[in-house]
Amino acid sequence: MIMTRHLPPYSGFEQGPIRPPSEADSLLIRLTRNCPWNHCTFCPVYKGTRFSLRPADHVKKDIDAIHRCISLLNDTTDPLRPIPQSRLQDIGHGLPAEDSAAFRAAYRWYLSGMETIFLQDANSLIMPSRDIIQILDHIRNRFPWAKRITSYARSHTISRIRDNDLSAIRSAGLNRIHVGMESGSDTVLDMVRKGASQKIHIEAGLKARQAGFELSEYVMPGLGGRAHSRVHAIETAQSLNRINPDFIRFRTLAIPDTVPLHEHCKTGRFQKCPDVMVAEEILVLIDHLDRITSVVQSDHILNLFGQVNGKLPDDRERMLTPLRRFLKMEPEDRCLYQAGRRLGLFADLDDMQRPRRREKVLRFCREAGITPDNVDQLTDQLMKRFI
Repeated sequence: MIMTRHLPPYSGFEQGPIRPPSEADSLLIRLTRNCPWNHCTFCPVYKGTRFSLRPADHVKKDIDAIHRCISLLNDTTDPLRPIPQSRLQDIGHGLPAEDSAAFRAAYRWYLSGMETIFLQDANSLIMPSRDIIQILDHIRNRFPWAKRITSYARSHTISRIRDNDLSAIRSAGLNRIHVGMESGSDTVLDMVRKGASQKIHIEAGLKARQAGFELSEYVMPGLGGRAHSRVHAIETAQSLNRINPDFIRFRTLAIPDTVPLHEHCKTGRFQKCPDVMVAEEILVLIDHLDRITSVVQSDHILNLFGQVNGKLPDDRERMLTPLRRFLKMEPEDRCLYQAGRRLGLFADLDDMQRPRRREKVLRFCREAGITPDNVDQLTDQLMKRFI
């Protein structure tokens, strides 16, 4: 007797909760729900959820729904420009109810220029390779003009994919992989239950690059806490030197009340680094990056230094300059910059010379009672808004 697998019914277009900042203009296509690991003590995104794979046929139906919506939008007389709300309602009127979410996603992608696609959720490559390839083929068939398709993936997952399968996924159209390295120190990785080791991170990074992917490695300044700040910086740099990823992206640690690491802070098991220590840590990390050609990007509002961007090795000194400048400031000026950056009023250190912005931050600090002695505690609360 032949057993057949019964798929759950298709319930309409889906999108997950997050994507990298660099994928802000991307169409989000959900292959999996939530995170298959979900033990990291610092991550709040998927706590309390269950992981599941979406059937490839359901993902293809999502892609078809976006294609139908884009076809309707392309029939307008003024493509790639905002459409009046009344006109939008007319355009979507003939769509089935299950396509309403797809229509909203399609319109956002339409306005962005429809160049990039991001596969969700936290670890799409855990899906069987044959299903990923089938989905990528369908994306290329429906949206042949798309220039880039990207995805998150865990190092542990990449390390277990056969080389020929990884190469086939690349050939099918996945261009870039985003990996949350967070740290290259086994001490830190074990402490925060990352589910990977330095060895696995290096093996996976080299494997991804060998298969032809662009590789983004995410690093989390502050993750080692006060006790392991320096080893976190040095051993992360050593790991990155082995991999030479295309991109190194900073995501400074913030600790919301809902994650296990918050409880570790309350009991004293983990001591969060103040901003001065985080600045020193980033300086040490960049200073230890050697003989690699990665692009370093500080492209998240959680980062204190948005201007630490550049290509190694040529831009090393330019990236170190704001860090050294901050560390040499008087405590009152450092305090002012910390508050202004966390409020979103300062994009970089030069913004402190803008009188109106500076006065606004000064006024806030006075009213909130922010001083050099308590600035880290108070700005921690501001950072939680951005998680």
